[in-house]
Amino acid sequence: MSPFGRGLRQALTIARRDLTATVMTPTFILFLLAPLLMLGFALIGGMGASTVAGSGEKNQRIVILAPAAQSPAILAADRQLRSVFSVPGVRPPLVIETPAGDARVQARAMLDRKDIEATAILSGPLDRPHILYVPSARSEANFLAQLAEQTLRIERSGSLTPLSTPELESTVRAQASTSGQSQVAYFAALGVFLLTVMLSGQAVGAMAEERSNKVIEVLAAAVPLESVFFGKLLGAFGTALLFVAFWGTLLTALPRLMPDTMAIGLTELGAAVGPVFPLLFLAYFTTAYLLLSAVFLGIGALASTQRELQMLSLPITIVQVAVLGFATYGAAHPESWLALAAEIFPLSSPSAMAARAANAPELWPHLLALAWQALWVGIVVAISARLFRRGVLKSGNPKRRSARRKTAGETPQAAEAPAA
Repeated sequence: MSPFGRGLRQALTIARRDLTATVMTPTFILFLLAPLLMLGFALIGGMGASTVAGSGEKNQRIVILAPAAQSPAILAADRQLRSVFSVPGVRPPLVIETPAGDARVQARAMLDRKDIEATAILSGPLDRPHILYVPSARSEANFLAQLAEQTLRIERSGSLTPLSTPELESTVRAQASTSGQSQVAYFAALGVFLLTVMLSGQAVGAMAEERSNKVIEVLAAAVPLESVFFGKLLGAFGTALLFVAFWGTLLTALPRLMPDTMAIGLTELGAAVGPVFPLLFLAYFTTAYLLLSAVFLGIGALASTQRELQMLSLPITIVQVAVLGFATYGAAHPESWLALAAEIFPLSSPSAMAARAANAPELWPHLLALAWQALWVGIVVAISARLFRRGVLKSGNPKRRSARRKTAGETPQAAEAPAA
């Protein structure tokens, strides 16, 4: 068997060992469900925040001080204006009070009432209304101004019934909209980043653990250290693929479980490259993962303690966050020179090209991008493997070591010749 084939087989053996050791454990279930747990905590926090906010908003009211004769027209105008809002309750309920004495004094007194929390109060004639509002209720004040305008129009038309009868027909687009493609581009760039950062850290964690308990030295004594490095990279990538496959399957079935109104909204989303988009997303995730994991493994070889590991990993994570901003800006501005720069720069290229797949239908740039990214993966893997060798075993290149040993072995013989 050729040296390359032997090294590949040894690397696959290390990869199978790491993959089995990771998957065949109860903690792997928690690893798969980690996003669900984070989502659950986020929902609990969001529900708590919405409960606190809702408890303060349920008593809020907007008030109009008007004679009882104007109440039917005001209520009809209120129903018409509220039908414009897509979210029910976006404006506080309306309360109509009969004026008593000075209307402005009565309006200011209503701000101190305990039974209701008035945020905006309209008083005076509707053609010259005076609106008193608290600083946070400017939109409610504008609503009351439009309500007065609409009420006057109803009164002058002499009828409470609408003058037109619209015919509403719901339909869906045959193709994804431009805004839908932009949303897919943003989420594609964000998805590559989140998956890569979340999953690549496990490789360096496993490396630090096995380095501390001397397992690396045992493996390096049996197989070349380059095979150990590449095998660990493949093993971590296999675990990441299982994670992506698990959640990809769930997300594919999600539209079937969603209400019809929400599922129809997903038809606005789509990628310009069509059905090839999932394959391109997986390919770009692969290159991004191998690139970042190789960098982390090289960092793991340089760090001798967990503190050093955290200190070295932090700058890489900060750079990745900056790269995400670079790629998402390119997703929002696909024709800009920054988008082109993000597609060329190795660290941002996978995320930026995943966004391009959603914005542009051409496929040939992706072939060039994948070849370019594969080249950089090879470069980073080669550099990280050398750092891995020097950092883990404190050794240099095997050829250089054998040359030094040979030179060291010949020197004593040369020194003994004159003595003889």
